[in-house]
Amino acid sequence: MNADLPAVRQLSAGLPDEAFATDGLLTKRVLRAHALAMLSPVGDELLWDLGAGTGSIGIEWCRLHPGNTAVAVERDPDRAARIAANAARLGAAHRVQVRVATVADVLDDLPAPDAVFVGGGVEAGILHACWDVLAPGGRLVAHSVTAESDAVLLEAYRRWGGDLARIGVETAEPIGRFTVFRPLRTVTTWTATRR
Repeated sequence: MNADLPAVRQLSAGLPDEAFATDGLLTKRVLRAHALAMLSPVGDELLWDLGAGTGSIGIEWCRLHPGNTAVAVERDPDRAARIAANAARLGAAHRVQVRVATVADVLDDLPAPDAVFVGGGVEAGILHACWDVLAPGGRLVAHSVTAESDAVLLEAYRRWGGDLARIGVETAEPIGRFTVFRPLRTVTTWTATRR
């Protein structure tokens, strides 16, 4: 765990990226805040954070209400350990359950969620399984950064409706004595509520 990480007292979604120990697999702040807004937590709800990476979505979900819980599924053991450490450091240790497994191997064993976040490499079968398990009012948010996953999200949008968007963010950084805007990777996001 990095001792140089800043203390975090913020109560709203969108913690600084620097608040999380990460190997680079992190939903960036602006995209995370957007995803959490679309997940629409109301309290005392369970989130599945699938392909959790750093665990930022599940951890922030839990920080938004003391009754919220999350199951973070991550196949890489080092990343899973990092999720647990981040959750402990950010006050969500007992509310984020970390499962070290591939998403497909663990879906049938998870308690029914109120909301689901699918990050990174979205697969059609996983998205269908998540949609099928949601009760009416359940929310699903998925992010894609590849053309293959974009195609999966387009099909989900055509089938189930919701909102399909591409989000591009540019951040300022110095270049010599000037300032330029450097683009982050554009993310396609699909959001839907089960009716």
